[in-house]
Amino acid sequence: MIFKNGIVCDENFLFVRADIKTEGDKIVGIGRFEGDEVVDCTDKVILPGFIDIHIHGCNNADCTDGNPDSVLKMSEYLAGRGVTSFCPATMTVPAEDIRKSFGYIRDAMGKEKGAYVQGINMEGPFISKEKKGAQAEENIIPPDIEFFNELYDICPIRLVDIAPETEGAEQFIGEAKKKCTVSAAHTTADFKMGMKGFEWGISHCTHLFNAMTGLSSRAPGLVGACFDHDSVTAELICDGIHISPATLRIAFRVLGKDRTVVISDAMMASGLPEGEYMLGGQRVIKTDAARLPDGTLAGSATDLFEEFGKLVNDFGIPLEQAVRSVSINPARVIGADRETGSIKEGKSADFFITDNCFSRVYETYVKGERVF
Repeated sequence: MIFKNGIVCDENFLFVRADIKTEGDKIVGIGRFEGDEVVDCTDKVILPGFIDIHIHGCNNADCTDGNPDSVLKMSEYLAGRGVTSFCPATMTVPAEDIRKSFGYIRDAMGKEKGAYVQGINMEGPFISKEKKGAQAEENIIPPDIEFFNELYDICPIRLVDIAPETEGAEQFIGEAKKKCTVSAAHTTADFKMGMKGFEWGISHCTHLFNAMTGLSSRAPGLVGACFDHDSVTAELICDGIHISPATLRIAFRVLGKDRTVVISDAMMASGLPEGEYMLGGQRVIKTDAARLPDGTLAGSATDLFEEFGKLVNDFGIPLEQAVRSVSINPARVIGADRETGSIKEGKSADFFITDNCFSRVYETYVKGERVF
């Protein structure tokens, strides 16, 4: 197929007027081409497919809700929001429920009709009770590498979260980092403990600023440790509720173009009206945001396309960095950047067509096939 006359975000994240040529599931050229099977993209923008590496659910589906079809339902919805691949994120639920969810996600892989599953983001249960957020405290357990390996054998894990101050964390990190990215999350770790965690092998921070120690004048906290360590990447929920726009601008400047990773952390209320929903076995109320009955933020009700529009249109984030943060940066975190994450010859044909205001998704292509 040839996508003609689009404004293409190329492999260098520059916007050029060009055609994209695909064959099968790959991009084979960016330039000027002629052919019979043409998609007219005149005056439309072609962006690399967005990659959400931390999402629990959307469209009334959750990857730990016990429904085998939920991940497939998420896949179809996400394609309509410019997302071409994702990591379903499991919660701190009972061990048997985690095992079942891993099996359902594994069974969905290869059957998706929209965005495809990259592997699992294992957000719990190796976290701190003091910073549990919307995770169920009764299901929190110490780091357990045998349980991790058991789950990995069911379905590949791309990210695993841990509170580095927990007993046994160093040994767990040393083993888990051989198989996936290890992230600091839901933790009371201070600056010193955070830096130790990075020495042990943590290379990522889950939803920066949220469920962790913050940055202040004499106590830099885990946020400060992340800012001060130039190889650690950080997730940012960019709905304007979890983090204020001013704080987001500071974070994007400090972290730079290669370390910012936009996530949705969305739960099943994403894409749906206000009301009551469930997350990890807990009741969540969606109004301006998704919250537990006590007011605790419980994931989000946003998506990457909505966040991206806010970043560039409302929050003052540079366009190039915003695009990198929803595409190549998350791809690097999960080790998928050789296959996807940018519009480049030889990579998967994962991209979507939008307008120059980033207000609408016209069409989405996954591995060369139109899925929306």
